[in-house]
This record gives sequence, structure tokens and C-alpha cells, in this order.
Amino acid sequence: MRQNQEQRKKVIALVKKGGVLRPRDLDRYGITRVVLQRLRHDGIVERVGHGLYRPVKSTANEQMTMMEVCKRVSHGVICLLSALRYYDLTTQAPFEIWLAIDVKARKPQTDLPIRIVRFSGQAFSEGVENHKVDGVTIKVYKPAKTVADCFKYRNKIGLDVALESLRECLKARRCTMDELWYYAKICRVSNVMRPYLDAMTI
Repeated sequence: MRQNQEQRKKVIALVKKGGVLRPRDLDRYGITRVVLQRLRHDGIVERVGHGLYRPVKSTANEQMTMMEVCKRVSHGVICLLSALRYYDLTTQAPFEIWLAIDVKARKPQTDLPIRIVRFSGQAFSEGVENHKVDGVTIKVYKPAKTVADCFKYRNKIGLDVALESLRECLKARRCTMDELWYYAKICRVSNVMRPYLDAMTI
């Protein structure tokens, strides 16, 4: 028991020091990878990519960063991975806040961790929700719009993430099929999403 506690403390220290940790990094210390899996199960570390783990960020901290981004970049809209995270529709934990701005807008100059994506026309203006958090307005795309965006940008974020967002969105009843079709047309991904939507209506 004592050895297990010592190994847990060592893994926590390693992941905090390095920011991210790979399971193979434990080999040199003679620590089994089961310890890392238990820490993940206990909510102490989270998986952020294939074979990459980091300390769990609290939702409060992420929301504070979103608030700061929205204050600094008032014309931006929280999108893609960050929107999924906001609605708790993904297991992904992005290092940056994904922010959509108009294709013609000037790129914001800020030291905040932002990943800029440029949208145009209805793809930028449609499906925006305003959420008040501690007096700050957070602009974020609706769940259905976010799912369509994920399919549109599947080459950037991965098809697996887009499919996860679709499954979770329907499972949590955060949108309807009609909404998904509506935003799929706006984002011009109807043909891409069709087989997955059809499969989920069978």
C-alpha cells in the first residue's frame, strides 16, 4: 500500500513538473502504467491525446480563461473543441481556447492561449448563443452548430472527435436532428454528415 502511495505521488509530481506525461516516461522509474490509469480514474490526470496525460484543469479555470478571451476579443465566438468543452460534450481537453472570428477581421494581438479559426457568412453569424458568467458575456456556438463545425474541420480536430460530439450531443439531448441538418447545410457538410445521421435514426 505504501509503495502504491509513493508511486502515485511520484507520477503526480512528474506530470505537474512536465505539464504532460507519456506512459513510457514511467518506465525509467519502475512505475507500472496502471498507476497512471488509476490517477485518471480518480480525476487527477486527464488524457489529452494519444499517449499524453496532464493534470486535470478545473472547469472553473477553463471558464475563467474563456471569460478573459471574450472580454479581450469581443468579436470572437467560442467554437469547436472549446465549445464542446463548454457544453461538456467531449473528453478532449484543449490547451488553447478555440475562437472563431470573421474571415475579414484582424487577428487579435494577445498573449492569451487562443487558437483562431476564420469563419465567413452564415457559418460565422448563425447559431451564436450569449451566456452571462459573472457579468461577462461568453459568446459560444450552439451545440448543433458546433457539431457541424467539427465535421467541417474534421481534418484539423479529427473525425473521431466529430463523431464523439455528434453522439454526445444526441445522447444528452442538446439538439434535434432538424437542428443538425440545418447547420450541416450552412456549414456545407450535409453529404459528410448524412451517413452518420442516417445511422443514428435507424
